[in-house]
Amino acid sequence: MLEGFGKAVPERLGLAEYWADFEKRFWETREPGFWKLERQQVFKEPGEPSWEAFAAGDWDASLRSIREREADYADYYRRVADHGFVSHRVRIVEKPFSPYLRWELHLLAMRHAKGGLTSVVHASDVAEFEKSGPLPEIYTLGTDVMYEAVYNDDGVLEAANRFTDSALISTCQRFIEDLYRAGEPLDTFMAREIAHLDPPATP
Repeated sequence: MLEGFGKAVPERLGLAEYWADFEKRFWETREPGFWKLERQQVFKEPGEPSWEAFAAGDWDASLRSIREREADYADYYRRVADHGFVSHRVRIVEKPFSPYLRWELHLLAMRHAKGGLTSVVHASDVAEFEKSGPLPEIYTLGTDVMYEAVYNDDGVLEAANRFTDSALISTCQRFIEDLYRAGEPLDTFMAREIAHLDPPATP
């Protein structure tokens, strides 16, 4: 449960301030590491080459762009490991899978293979926690800071809320970790549910 989250008062950061703050704090992360909860089924990611190709309707180019960055992902997660922590993500999914989600899962699969571990949880399994609305898009860095991603109506990141209450952060981190452990590793989910599908429709 995310007790206290709805009553917490965060600090709103604009994109430039957020990215600078996150970059600095990310590489200072200690145990229990980085934990992310991703709930929405549709986003837009302008500036991400693979997403740009996907949005333009070129599925092959989109997947090729992901494969071409394999060495970059390997280096990135090796650096994470060298800093003494692990990156974990819970990706909540709904059927029918949105075109965006099907694209993103291919990207996350590459990250998963290189050390950015993802666990898949079905929306039906978190329904009990969503009686008052969808779960937030949050991610914790140790117990020092937590961010909530804020998106505009088109699903583009426009700001972030920063939380520094260690008790709240610990509660949210444990909630994400519990979901992670109850979920399914992304690689087995991909093999069963996604890998055999035809290319998705252009968003």
